[in-house]
Amino acid sequence: MRSFLPVVTPLLGALALGSAGAAPVLSAQSIIVNPVQTNLAVRVWTDRGSGTQTPTYHPGERIRLSVSVNRDAYVYLFNVDPQGQVDLVLPNRFQSGANFVKANTTRTFPAAGDPFTFDIAAPYGLNKVLALASLTPLNLEQIATFKSQQASFATVNVQGQQQLAQALSIVVTPLPPESWVSATAFYTVAPRPAQAAPLQTPPPASVTATPPSRGTPIQPPQTAQALSITVQPLADVRDWKATVQGRSLQAVYDEYAARLRAEGFTQVSSRQTGNHIRGEFRKGSARVTLEVKQKGKKADYEVKVERR
Repeated sequence: MRSFLPVVTPLLGALALGSAGAAPVLSAQSIIVNPVQTNLAVRVWTDRGSGTQTPTYHPGERIRLSVSVNRDAYVYLFNVDPQGQVDLVLPNRFQSGANFVKANTTRTFPAAGDPFTFDIAAPYGLNKVLALASLTPLNLEQIATFKSQQASFATVNVQGQQQLAQALSIVVTPLPPESWVSATAFYTVAPRPAQAAPLQTPPPASVTATPPSRGTPIQPPQTAQALSITVQPLADVRDWKATVQGRSLQAVYDEYAARLRAEGFTQVSSRQTGNHIRGEFRKGSARVTLEVKQKGKKADYEVKVERR
């Protein structure tokens, strides 16, 4: 995925005061802002810190995005690239992809232990990252949807900063004006110094989920075009078993299914019985069975992979 160094703009700075019920303001800098003063605040920044200059990243580099709020809130992260491609980064269906953030804590994506990375990709130019925090969950069905149970990232149905701002305005307008707020970070994607700049801005790079050692792309892509996600494959052994923690049985299954797809496997069937999900995957003549079971503790799961 592209990286964002935050020239992080706190969302309360430069907000105009307004009366209760005032409509959101569309801002060229922040995309969407709350015109009402609120005691809810959110920050967004990248692994290169929150400086006063917009950072530059080059294709192939990796980035991590961090957010924090001063009150318990639901946080939604969008990336808008120079050509108007919009991607919903958070929430997603990996283990760290739940978007409820506790007050005065920092959440970083990808989190330690996540089986994927965010990689910088073209097009070149200024990117904007919008963080929208709300005291209550938002309904984004008109903006982004998970096309299938296999999709780890949602598909965004709007294009461009203006359309995103308008759609989000509709979502937050019914809320109490003091219950939501936004912040924006900026970063630039540029060719490496040794390379000549392209004569034309290339189209957004297709998302691939490429295992580090095998180079097999996931088909179909696991996220929108502007983000490049690299998923780590599972250990290539006949029988593999581990106990992991996750926020739900389905989320843990989805993560390990994505890692099998990163090896080129296709899921042919799945079945859930109580606290147990079993899936069958194929790649040519090779077959893999993935089983995830909830153990004694609520958030502990046993993951088992059998290769045949």
